[in-house]
Amino acid sequence: MDNISVIIRNRNESEHIGYAIQSCLDYFNNPEIIIMDNNSTDDSLQIISLFRPILKNKLKIININNYSPGASLNKGVKEATNNIILVLSAHAQIIDLNINQVLEDLKESVAVFGKQKPIYKGKKITPRYIWSHFTNDRIINMYSKIEDRYFLHNAFCFYKKQTLVNNPFDETLQGKEDRYWAINMVSKGHNYLYNPNLSVNHYYTQNGATWKGIG
Repeated sequence: MDNISVIIRNRNESEHIGYAIQSCLDYFNNPEIIIMDNNSTDDSLQIISLFRPILKNKLKIININNYSPGASLNKGVKEATNNIILVLSAHAQIIDLNINQVLEDLKESVAVFGKQKPIYKGKKITPRYIWSHFTNDRIINMYSKIEDRYFLHNAFCFYKKQTLVNNPFDETLQGKEDRYWAINMVSKGHNYLYNPNLSVNHYYTQNGATWKGIG
C-alpha cells in the first residue's frame, strides 16, 4: 500500500524505534514515516536516519518543543500527505496486519486499533491490567471496566486523515489523549473498532506510560 503515513512519537527510543520503522517497511509499500521528536538526547535520530536511503523524501523528522501527546499527533497529521494514517508507538513492532481489512473497517469506523502483545525484557508476559483489554474478539466502541470509560489505544491505531483534521486530539492532556478522543467521537454518534487480527509486539520501556505499574 502506497498511500499511508505513519506517525511515530520519539523521545530517546533508540532501543526499539528501528524495529518499529522496519516493521512498517515490511508491511507497507513506500510508506511515509513522520517522526515527531521531543528533543531526544540519545542516538535514536541517528538510527532513524539509517532508513533515509530507503525512504528518501518519505522520511520526515520534526522536532516539537512544547510537547503533549495530542499536540505531537496533531502536528504530525498536518505534515501527512496521505489519506490513511497509522499512529504507531516507537516501541511497537508490527507482526500481523491485513491492510485491506483495515481499509474496509475504516469505511464504517472512525478508528481501528489492534492487539498489543506485551514483551517485558524479551519475555512475553501474561496480559493483565491494561493488556487485558486486548482480547481475541472484535469489539465496537470498547469500554474499559478498569478505567470506567471508552478505551482506544494509540500505540497501533489507524485513522483517515480527514477524520483527524476534523476531530483533532486534545492538546492540553499529558496522557490518555486516545481515550478522551474516543469518548468525544462516541458522543457524536461515531463508532471505532478493535480488531484483534491486527497486532504488534509492544516492548517494555522504563518510561513508557502503558507499562507503568506492570513490572
